[in-house]
Order: sequence, then C-alpha cells, then structure tokens
Amino acid sequence: SCAGCAETSYARLITQLFGSRMYISNATGCSSIWGGPAATSPYTVDANGHGPAWANSLFEDNAEHGLGMYLGQKAIRERLIEEVKEIAASDKASAEIKAAADEYLATVNDGAKNTAATAALVAELEKCDCKCDKKADILENKNYLSKKSVWIFGGDGWAYDIGFGGLDHVLATGEDVNIMVFDTEVYSNTGGQASKSSNIGQVAQFAAAGKAIAKKRLADIAMSYGYIYVAQIAMGADMNQTLKAIKEAEAYPGPSLIIGYAPCEMHSIKGGMTNCQAEMEKAVKCGYWNNFRYDPRLAAEGKNPFQLDSKAPTESYQDFIMNEARYSALTRSFPDRAKELFEKAEKTAANRYEYLTKLAEK
Repeated sequence: SCAGCAETSYARLITQLFGSRMYISNATGCSSIWGGPAATSPYTVDANGHGPAWANSLFEDNAEHGLGMYLGQKAIRERLIEEVKEIAASDKASAEIKAAADEYLATVNDGAKNTAATAALVAELEKCDCKCDKKADILENKNYLSKKSVWIFGGDGWAYDIGFGGLDHVLATGEDVNIMVFDTEVYSNTGGQASKSSNIGQVAQFAAAGKAIAKKRLADIAMSYGYIYVAQIAMGADMNQTLKAIKEAEAYPGPSLIIGYAPCEMHSIKGGMTNCQAEMEKAVKCGYWNNFRYDPRLAAEGKNPFQLDSKAPTESYQDFIMNEARYSALTRSFPDRAKELFEKAEKTAANRYEYLTKLAEK
C-alpha cells in the first residue's frame, strides 16, 4: 500500500478482532492491491493456523459476491445445526456429547463464544467410535460449524457509485453481513477521479474546477431502512468509538454498514501521509467528518437508535481543507470559484452537524 494508507489500518484492526473466523469479499480497487498482490498476501493466520478467507470480486458486484459467500456457508451450517440438534436429542449420545452439543446450540449465534463451543463439540464427536451418518457429515464439514464473520470490503467508488445498487440490495436482504467502506472520497486506485463521495470544492479528475455538489449521504440512506446497523468512524479521531462501532456492527444479527474516513495520498496532505491519523482527528474537530452510530437494537428497547459521537466543531473548517492540495489547488486555478465553493462546503458541513444533533435528540 501507499505509506500511511488509512485503509490498511482499518483492515488490520478488523482482522485482529475477527480474523480467525472471517470471510472477506473484496471489491476490486486499492484493497485488491494491498490485499492480494501476486505471490504474497498481507493476510495471515494465528497460532492455530486460522485466518481470513479472502476473495476478490469485480468492482460492480462485490456486495452480491459477498452475500453469495455468506449464503453458501449459511446453508451448510444450518444443515449441520439441525444434525447437532438431532444428536443432542438422541438417547444413544453420550453425556459428554450431549453437553457439548447443548453448549454449541446455546452459543450458535454468538461469534465470540461459538468458536470454543464448536471445538469442544468436534473433539467429543471425534472421540466417539459410533457409526452415524450425521456425525460423519458434521465432522466432514466441521469448518462450517462455527459462527463466521462475513465482511465485504471496498472503497467509496464501489460503495457510493458503481456498486451501490448491489450494496443497497444486499443491505436490504436483512442478512447478517458486514460492509466496510474505505472512504477516501475519490477513486484512488484509478488515478483520482471524483466520486459521489467527493466533497464540495474538491479537485479531482472530472472535477478540475472543484466539485460543485455535496457528498452523497450513504449512511442516511442505510439508516432509513431502520434495521441496518450503520456507523461512521475515523480511527485517528476516536479509537474507542472506532472499536465500539466495529464490535457492535459485527455482533449485530443483521446487515451492518461501516464507513471509515480514510485519508489518501490523493488528498496531498501537507507533511505527507505520516500525518494520516492526525488528519482524521482534524477532520472531526472542524466538522468536516462526523462520527456516529445507528443501532436498531436500541429502538427495540424504546431508546434512540442514533448516537452522535462527534462533538461540536472547535477548529476552522477552512484551515483544515487548505491543509490539503485537493482543495488548496483550486485557490490557485479558480480563486473566485474556490471562495464560493469553500463557503458553500462549510455551510453544508454546519447544516449537516445540526441535522445529526437533532437526530440524536429524538
């Protein structure tokens, strides 16, 4: 990856949390370059030899590809769960197998606990010398027994633009998949074209005079369904909020969407990408980026599902964007337009924070 790449920081964190039981469907883009270069792989295994199962898909259908991965393993696992239930209810099963089966079934939807319960069940079944078709099928497919963590990775060009139709469809299915969007606000891997995630005043290919319209509110679209876990995060601004959002999303028994602010070389930050994490903090402090979480489980408890994790802006929006050449370049080529667009962008950001504040108060 490019030195200081924020995308890899997010991916590393997620794999550290769930890597031993994780499937990744990866959209073609930067995450293909740092995630699956020929002859090597940054993804690794733990002491038990378990690690993420990674597959790359086309730019336009990665969400559907990830859903297919989920549904395939789900079908096998559901068959195995029924067989475990039958074994647990059988008079012929030993007390040890019954106890292991009961623990497995009690934790079947708990990713954190089900791994150990699965290992204990497999160990008891392997000890048994009984001839049983169900036992044979379970052991033959034991890799599918434990609760998996299925993730769909991609950039904003995929999520906001070309792959949005598929992403929206997959979120709307209600299935238990997790989508991580590395939001660089530009098509990073193909030379820096503007995307629907690009912001007002941002200079990029196809927006040489600065983008005139506001960034697409992908999170709002997802929250409108009411049953999707949604979060916006910025690791460098609030690591605790980042960890909390990722863990909540993975534990949520349904679709989840996490959008991570990811400073990129294309932003041309003053001082270089060594300041990547600090730039995230500045983005949140000036109100350029907002951190929040939407958890449908809270609504079921009669609470507000929306939680705004960003504080009111305390630093200058204009100073922040002028620290990046993707904005400051416009002041040299189109100074009058730059002034107009930057003021419009700042007002839009202020209105956005006010809107989020009202959501949090409901």
